[in-house]
Amino acid sequence: MVKHWIGNLALALSMGLLADCASSTGIGLKSDALWHIVHDRCVPQQEHSGNPAPCVRVDLKNGYALLKDKVGVAQYLLLPTAAISGIESPALLLKNVPEYWRYAWEARDLISQRLRRKLRRDEIALAVNSAYGRSQNQLHIHIDCISPKTRSALLLHSSTIGTDWAALSVKLNGHNYRARRIYSTDLRNVNPFLLLLQEHEAQNNMSAMTLVIVGVKFENGNEGFILLADTANLLHGDRGSGEELLDHTCAVASTP
Repeated sequence: MVKHWIGNLALALSMGLLADCASSTGIGLKSDALWHIVHDRCVPQQEHSGNPAPCVRVDLKNGYALLKDKVGVAQYLLLPTAAISGIESPALLLKNVPEYWRYAWEARDLISQRLRRKLRRDEIALAVNSAYGRSQNQLHIHIDCISPKTRSALLLHSSTIGTDWAALSVKLNGHNYRARRIYSTDLRNVNPFLLLLQEHEAQNNMSAMTLVIVGVKFENGNEGFILLADTANLLHGDRGSGEELLDHTCAVASTP
């Protein structure tokens, strides 16, 4: 109990330090910058002219926008058109919440178009950072290439990943992730935020969680996804930033 309290205190005290960190999105240091882009610019532009610039796509019916990130050769962000702070928002657990992860996965065609090469399922990953590993307080799902090291590790160990959350037998980028598999081709009718809540550490502190989803083809030939979760622990240098498993240079795109 004391250990848990100390960990939470350290996270809270460190929030001031994180506010000074440069944004991985390249947007700037203001934590509401992404919200103003989607709410004040992209949505009105779509409504008035049908041109969602600076976003590349705005889906008013399903409640999301897609924005090319300034960081990375082919990284995109999915942003809700509703105000949702991040992974800790209770709104993401509601029955009628838009299928943000599904729409993010469907948007992977933008990466292939950007790279002028159709990427394989296991070359793409989606990520949401924890409240302690982000600088923007508007939910955004990173859509990008997976890092080659992460891809290799998951290919090697995917057969050991079951349908319940369990510690991954190998560290990813030096951090201890938990993993589970889901059988789904496109994340339709799947709410990964609810699945994350089944992980015992998420039940205590959802704001400290980061979630990464990687497309795979399992050993039995079925298509699906591996879900990866980590908990921020600033005392050990872990900000809960699943984005660390992505590769903004898209090196996998140049691998034969």
